[in-house]
Amino acid sequence: MLDAIRWDTDLIRRYDLAGPRYTSYPTAAQFNSQVGTFDLFHALRDSRKAQRPLSLYVHVPFCANICYYCACNKVITKDRGRAQPYLQRLEQEIQLIACHLDPTQKVEQLHFGGGTPTFLSHDELRQLMAHLRKHFNLLDDDSGDYSIEIDPREADWSTMGLLRELGFNRVSIGLQDLDPAVQRAVNRLQSLEETRAVIDAARTLQFRSINIDLIYGLPKQTPENFARTVEEVIHLQPDRLSVFNYAHLPERFMPQRRINSNELPTPAQKLEMLHRTIEQLITAGYRYIGMDHFALPDDELAIAQEESTLQRNFQGYTTHGHCDLVGLGVSAISQIGDLYCQNSSDLNEYQNVLATSQLATCRGLLCNADDRLRRAVIQQLICNFSLEYADIEQAFNIDFQGYFGDLWPQLQDMAKDGLIELDRDRITILPAGRLLVRSVCMVFDAYLEQHSRQRFSRVI
Repeated sequence: MLDAIRWDTDLIRRYDLAGPRYTSYPTAAQFNSQVGTFDLFHALRDSRKAQRPLSLYVHVPFCANICYYCACNKVITKDRGRAQPYLQRLEQEIQLIACHLDPTQKVEQLHFGGGTPTFLSHDELRQLMAHLRKHFNLLDDDSGDYSIEIDPREADWSTMGLLRELGFNRVSIGLQDLDPAVQRAVNRLQSLEETRAVIDAARTLQFRSINIDLIYGLPKQTPENFARTVEEVIHLQPDRLSVFNYAHLPERFMPQRRINSNELPTPAQKLEMLHRTIEQLITAGYRYIGMDHFALPDDELAIAQEESTLQRNFQGYTTHGHCDLVGLGVSAISQIGDLYCQNSSDLNEYQNVLATSQLATCRGLLCNADDRLRRAVIQQLICNFSLEYADIEQAFNIDFQGYFGDLWPQLQDMAKDGLIELDRDRITILPAGRLLVRSVCMVFDAYLEQHSRQRFSRVI
């Protein structure tokens, strides 16, 4: 079975390194300021010529309250009026981007992230969606994957009804932990009842999929109280679960400085939390998709993995990796063909640049032939836990073992340790290696040694 995992504590301790999550390769750490608006226009033109379908990501950075663990690009404010000037510039960006694409290019995937997208008023959400529909070919038959991140403290039945009316059919709910002591330690008080009310509304309104986010490794968490949270979440029966490892990087993320590091669980406790969580979810019928993702067997991600068509992009595991991803809003990242580009992460700069009718593209990367090859290798390993040499050789006209000859000693060591199986025709990630798939992918990362590992989270 694809979801078979073998827990090996010794292997985990040896290979639990800090490294990228590979939502892209090369990763955002490689982005540079040499890439700008001209490169984006050129990529959009190629997308238009090729008539590739689209995936839109819209970033709404505002939150009414700060969560101490959060590493997202956000603006904390109680002033709801701050959204209006931002929306004006976002609508300008939508218009500037859309005029370089063909109006017939279908938007197969749409995702509103943040921040807290429901920080926006109902009228503002209506206005934003109407503007998107005016300039992009959004589907009207509910066949697209149109998702939005929900903070249950910022949503009620009327909000959920509005979102369904606007065309959203998937929701991702931030929960993190249900223990009141943990919630106080990270400044996110959110009851089970609030969360259940949003899920009940989503089911009644026939949203197609519900995802719940959990985080292990937060202050005051123990294996026992986190297991209770997981048990309660299983009773809610989400279609997908993301169980993230909290990376405590207070030197990079200022809100994390409010967390008392003495209250963080030990590495051994974190391992036990993950071990128990996996056992609980697998017992409850969830499939391990990879990294920190679980899904029910009839979910599209699980089916795609069974059929070896699962992909990965900046939104995580997806069935829409074939789409050109257009990022809209402050800090948003686009992946269009071989171009990665990112908007300014500073809200004022983003708004000021767009006020001059220019795009806020500030950095990025244009993939070369070696990048494309390694991206395909990493994608196969991280999505399907296996790789056929012949597929890569045929696609890139290389001899696989010859091209990666200098990596073979590392791969052989991993094979001896039982992470992978190295056959004459393929690499297979074994059950003991599936939790450590990032460590296997890191072998193929040509840029990894150029960066401090401290900028990345640990594998486990």
